[in-house]
Amino acid sequence: MPQQPVLTPDGAPHVLAHPAPAPAGHPLDNPVRSALLGPHAHFAGRRGDVLRYPADVSPFVALPDRPDERAWRDLAALLGPGATVGAVGSPADVPADWELLHELPGVQLVGDSVRTGPDAEAVRLGPADVPEMLALVERARPGPFLPRTVELGRYLGIRRDGVLVAMAGERLRPPGWTELSAVCTAESHRGQGLATRLVRAVAAGVRERGDTPFLHTSAANTTAIRLYEELGFRLRRRVTFLTLRVPGGEHTA
Repeated sequence: MPQQPVLTPDGAPHVLAHPAPAPAGHPLDNPVRSALLGPHAHFAGRRGDVLRYPADVSPFVALPDRPDERAWRDLAALLGPGATVGAVGSPADVPADWELLHELPGVQLVGDSVRTGPDAEAVRLGPADVPEMLALVERARPGPFLPRTVELGRYLGIRRDGVLVAMAGERLRPPGWTELSAVCTAESHRGQGLATRLVRAVAAGVRERGDTPFLHTSAANTTAIRLYEELGFRLRRRVTFLTLRVPGGEHTA
């Protein structure tokens, strides 16, 4: 996802007995929903037809393809009054009583022809590495990365003199697809091709599992888009990332 610090409040999700319907069409048309109804179902909190990851895993929620008033009410109840949340959709769909804090044009790129390959210097990152990963994300700002985001998939990093200077990993997993995310390099080590190497290495693991890699980035990040296109990614569609505040309550960051 793009460089947008979106956070949601802590809180246990509501889980209802009846399942949300699977999204129609292509899994990447609504990838958060496809992932939470598929390989990431064990993370899903649900109320009615809306779903979310735990607040310390991912800030993005999943609405139906065409959310109605009931879906927005369920989302408000799931998150709590005053909560701030990230979503992908059209500003025109946002109810008048919700606050639209920010909208960011983005692109969705698919890597069905991406060139992949392992990297001898890349190491697997896990929960013990999270403090270092969070520190790198704070400096490089690749987009939302939270204390438990590492649980979503395989993350790889490169260290120099024992210090984590670059990383990339897997986030959303719609059926048959895996999103590459948190691609970032410390400013002191940019220009060395580390991001390219890590993207290829993470994508290699995705391919070995039988999935196809994809990713999102800001439409304005032309440098990153050019890098991804050189690796074999191609534009699938344009999207809009929204930052919203739930009506009522005390405002939370």
